[in-house]
Amino acid sequence: MPSQASPITPAQRAQLEAGLVQRRSQLDAQLVGRLSGESRVDHAREVLQQDSDDLKHRSEDREIDMARSDQELRELGAVGEALRRIQTDDYGKCADCGAPIPFARLKVEPWALRCVACESAREAQNARLSSITKESTK
Repeated sequence: MPSQASPITPAQRAQLEAGLVQRRSQLDAQLVGRLSGESRVDHAREVLQQDSDDLKHRSEDREIDMARSDQELRELGAVGEALRRIQTDDYGKCADCGAPIPFARLKVEPWALRCVACESAREAQNARLSSITKESTK
C-alpha cells in the first residue's frame, strides 16, 4: 500500500531526532520519578495501615501508576529503537510496503514503523483475528 509521500529531508530527520532525544529524556525522568517512589512492599505496608476507604483509593492509584509505568517503558523502547533506526536508511520507510512514511505522521509519532495505510490494514487484521479468537472461545 505505498503512499505518495516523499522521503524526509536531512533537516526533517534532524528535527525528528531531536524530538526523539527529548522524549527519551522525558520518559527517563518520569520513570525514575515513579520507580524511585514506594516499592510494592512499602506500598503493601502502607495499605495495611490505612482505613478501608483510603485503602481502595490508594490501591487504585498504585495500579494506575503501574499501568503508566508499563506504557512508558513500552514507549521508551520504541523511542530507543527509532533512535537506532534514524542512523540508518530504514528510518522513515514503512516496514511493510517500503514507501516513505509522511513527515506529518512522523511528527506525531516519530517511532512509527508503518505508513498510515499499512498501519490501518494491520490494525484491521488484528481486530479480525481478535474477534475470531473471541468467537472460538465461546
